[in-house]
Amino acid sequence: MAMLGFVVVASFWLEFAFRLRVLRDPRRLVLTILISAPSFILWDAYAIAHDHWTFGAGLTLGIIGPLGVPLEEYLFFIVIPVAAILTLEGVKNFLPTVKYWLSKIKAARA
Repeated sequence: MAMLGFVVVASFWLEFAFRLRVLRDPRRLVLTILISAPSFILWDAYAIAHDHWTFGAGLTLGIIGPLGVPLEEYLFFIVIPVAAILTLEGVKNFLPTVKYWLSKIKAARA
């Protein structure tokens, strides 16, 4: 949960700093999650069922969802795709500013 909290703090501020409007587009968010989450949740469920990996009881909240996958994993597959979109849009939004700065630096050197 701490790692998910860090991801939220590290990426969700971009929504407000750059006025991205990503979080105001529920269709895009739902599509992103629906494209990525099911396959990874099924992969987790398979790996857990076949003892390929486990989640320590002391390292989770102890809430197990459908398919035997812990709540934190479900949240991971929601938070991370949204953070990825926010990061991508933040970079796309900031890139013109960087290009402008570089052009000013180049012009000053000439």
